[in-house]
Amino acid sequence: MRDAVVTAGGDRMRWVELPGSDGPRVFLHGLGSTAPAYFAEAAAHPLLTGPRTLLVDLLGHGLSDRPQDFDYSLESHADTLAAALTAAGVTGAEVIGHSMGGSVAIVLADRHPELVSKLVLVDANLDPVEPSKHAVGSSGIATYSEAEFLDGGWEEVRDRVGAFWWTTMRLTDRTALHRSATRLARGTVPTMRELLVRSRIPRTFLYPEADGPLPGEDGLREAGVSVVAVADCGHNIMLDAPEAFASLVAAALAA
Repeated sequence: MRDAVVTAGGDRMRWVELPGSDGPRVFLHGLGSTAPAYFAEAAAHPLLTGPRTLLVDLLGHGLSDRPQDFDYSLESHADTLAAALTAAGVTGAEVIGHSMGGSVAIVLADRHPELVSKLVLVDANLDPVEPSKHAVGSSGIATYSEAEFLDGGWEEVRDRVGAFWWTTMRLTDRTALHRSATRLARGTVPTMRELLVRSRIPRTFLYPEADGPLPGEDGLREAGVSVVAVADCGHNIMLDAPEAFASLVAAALAA
C-alpha cells in the first residue's frame, strides 16, 4: 500500500500499486466503493497486466483518510487525486473510472490535463440528476439533508442498496458518502458531459447494453468518444462481465 498527503490538513490518500514497466494506469472506484475490491481482478487480467497500475481510493472511501472539513465535490476529489498522482510521479496516465470515479476522471482530465492521456469511463455519471426517494445511489442519498442522513437516513439507504454494495459502502465515512453523493447528483459547471465532449484525448465509454440506448450517445460519438454497449452485465461491468471488460479496456487503451 502507498499513500500521499493531499490536503493542507495532512489527510492521506492511499492506493494499492502493481509494479510494471509501462503505463502508468489508474483505476478509480464509484460512490461508496473501493478500487482494490472492484478492480483487482481486472487489473490482474493477462490482457491488462504490464503497466504500473494504481488502484486508488478517493478521500472518504476505503483505505484513504476521512476528513470532516472536506466538501467531497467532484472538483475536490479530482484535485486531491491530482496531488496523490503527482506525489507518486504519475503523468500521462491511462485512467479507468467506474461510475462516480469516471466523473472524477473527467474532471481530473480537464483540470489537470498533464496527468491523463486516455480515459475509459465505465457507466460513469455524465449529467446532473434530480434527487429521488425511490432511487438508489447518489440521487437517493441526495434526498436527505446531511443531518438526516447521519441520524438514521444511512440505515434506509443500506436497506435499499442491498448487501453487495453495502459491503464496501459501509467502509465509507458517512459524511463523505452523503457529501460525495450530493455533489455527484448536482454535477459540475460545465457538466461532466460537456467536459468530456470538449476533451481531445482518446475517450471510451462503456455501458450495460440492457440499459441502452445511452442518452446523448450520438453527440458523444460526434465528439470522438467511442461508445460501447456491453452485453450480459449490470452497472458493475468489471465484475459482471470480467472477460469482456478486460478485452474492451485493452482495445480502448491500444487504440
